[in-house]
Amino acid sequence: MTTAVSENKTVLLGMSAEDIASLLPEYPKYCGAQIYGFLADGKGFGEMTSLKKELRSYLEERYTANPVRILKTFEGKDGTKKYLFGLTDGNLIEGVYMPHDYGNTLCLSTQVGCRMGCTFCASGLDGLVRNLTAGEMLGQVATVNRDAGGNSKNRAVNKLVLMGSGEPFDNYDNVLAFLDEVGNVKGLNIGERNISLSTSGLCDKIVRFADSGHKVTLSISLHSPFDEDRSALMPVNKAYGIAELIKSAKYYFQRTGRRVIFEYTLIRGKNDSDACAHRLAELTSGFPSHVNLIRLNEVKENDYAAPSADAANEFLCKLQRLGVSATVRKSLGSDIEGACGQLRRRYAEEING
Repeated sequence: MTTAVSENKTVLLGMSAEDIASLLPEYPKYCGAQIYGFLADGKGFGEMTSLKKELRSYLEERYTANPVRILKTFEGKDGTKKYLFGLTDGNLIEGVYMPHDYGNTLCLSTQVGCRMGCTFCASGLDGLVRNLTAGEMLGQVATVNRDAGGNSKNRAVNKLVLMGSGEPFDNYDNVLAFLDEVGNVKGLNIGERNISLSTSGLCDKIVRFADSGHKVTLSISLHSPFDEDRSALMPVNKAYGIAELIKSAKYYFQRTGRRVIFEYTLIRGKNDSDACAHRLAELTSGFPSHVNLIRLNEVKENDYAAPSADAANEFLCKLQRLGVSATVRKSLGSDIEGACGQLRRRYAEEING
């Protein structure tokens, strides 16, 4: 796990209570647990009022509590909130808060940018800048949870999807450290049954993750059932073809018992044909899986178009008639540029003129 450093200040969020205590040998060990709890609540050092004033000053001088701060918030008509976050090194990332009757979900980023190069996605248009640390991922959760009125004991954020900017398995070690820490019962305590991880299909990491003991919901970005077409949309397919991808998905189910989700972004005229529906049914048969259809969130930098809502429902019906478990994902945040990467790019363009 990488520890974030800002202006020669080590970031404490992401450290264990024991590690925090080890930085403060002149103070009682229980101070480490107190600070750990405050950090999970999204509090800064000045707000940790049960600590002695001299300790708060000491922490302020030498450490950073949370490496993530909210720069801008946009709220959609449906209650969805899009956050633009600033990191301590000046980089920008995004997150989306989606309230539901069954729980409130935060879509968080795992990298600044992305190097997967998916041609329909805004996140990777500028390539990969760097990986996020476990503390920076936790910072997104703690910050939004507090902004939504929650804390670690009474969470406003109770579901997570690692589906924002970045490929989680391209930042494997830090993502696993984040999963370990976000589930800590003395911290944010979000269990893995409430966490989904989306990958573009790094098959070696899927297999490795299946053997890791973690049991989150695995979402695999498929987007086409044919190798040639998928390679045009997703360059990762040139390294890991569809046959290997399905094999690794089945392995994940065998090891974890968790149904695999296939994300399928519908692009008009690209992957919505009858042949696509039939091939998709063949690929997903024989093991517990679900196809999550998503109408494309259009990006001005490419010429892909979304199908109409009626066309998306027609494709859904074709799959269901073929015996495929499938749904069309409800569109949230479309009026606030809900697709990750759009807000970050626009804000950077404004700053740079």
